[in-house]
Amino acid sequence: MIVRVLRQAQAAGVGPVAVAAGDQEIVDAVRAAGGEAVLTDPDLPSGSDRIVAALNALDPAGAHDVVINLQGDIPFLAPSVVEAAGRLLAEQPSCDISTVMVAEADVAERSNPDIPKVVAAMAPDGRSARALYFTRSVLYGDAPVWLHHGVYGYRREALLRFCAAPPSPLEIRERLEQLRALELGMSIWAAVIDEAPISVDNPADLERARKYAREHA
Repeated sequence: MIVRVLRQAQAAGVGPVAVAAGDQEIVDAVRAAGGEAVLTDPDLPSGSDRIVAALNALDPAGAHDVVINLQGDIPFLAPSVVEAAGRLLAEQPSCDISTVMVAEADVAERSNPDIPKVVAAMAPDGRSARALYFTRSVLYGDAPVWLHHGVYGYRREALLRFCAAPPSPLEIRERLEQLRALELGMSIWAAVIDEAPISVDNPADLERARKYAREHA
């Protein structure tokens, strides 16, 4: 699954791709597939801290000023989603962090606390928005509710500032680390994507992913 995510990231063509992992088994699998991997401290508190550790190892001189973070459990993520996260940082000078969101497919998703929602101010193009808040709570109203997916693009300075700060009160309350960035005064923009990627978080998700792979092989 990790190698599949690696291939999707490479297909996006936005820059060099590397896997940051706290597990030697993952590093070995990536290298066996011809990819680049960095073994980081397994005790790092978050994925963001793991990115910083890998970035310092791979690019200590700071040649790259933007980093896009993908989770290893989204094997069918479209390369266009990676490109969209990078494009927002290029098009919005005020954007410190970019991410992606998708319109709800079922109103039942509004009340699912496992699905973070985005409260956002939509841009005129209807394909991007400035994030005002993220929440696990129920959102009401006739307009579409936007569901957040954990693809992030960071300006390097924003990533370093974010990781240097302690968890914030809203972050702790909602269990959503992007709220730390908002409390720090950073600007987060979200690109609209048309389909939610399958995220493998439990055995049922894994079976759904296998079914998808069989049908789209």
